[in-house]
Amino acid sequence: MTTVLVVDDDPDVCDLITYKLRKSGYEVRRAMDGDEAIESVAARVPDIVLLDVMMPGLTGLEVLERWRAEPGTATLPVIMLTAKAQETDVEIGFALGADDYIVKPFSPRELARRVAAVVARSQMA
Repeated sequence: MTTVLVVDDDPDVCDLITYKLRKSGYEVRRAMDGDEAIESVAARVPDIVLLDVMMPGLTGLEVLERWRAEPGTATLPVIMLTAKAQETDVEIGFALGADDYIVKPFSPRELARRVAAVVARSQMA
């Protein structure tokens, strides 16, 4: 079963994503901030991460930078899921190595499709 780590400090967003992805057949783990995300991935690398940008402590961009710098997580599929919608925000996310970038509010159905697409691409590589 494909494992998704959802990293977001908003419990309601986590609940919505968890519900949709579990109904779509994914195993879902959750982290509420960047530090917890780093610890979770260090303990067990998921198949894909949905990563918020604006969180207390480490931001999603800082977490992504750390993962990309480590051999064990350099190719970990990461979708940024954030309210930061300016063109420069999206460019920064992709420049740091995000595989996709989804702006909140989002369609849960589209989110599930994009998770599936990124997972499929990563398995072909």
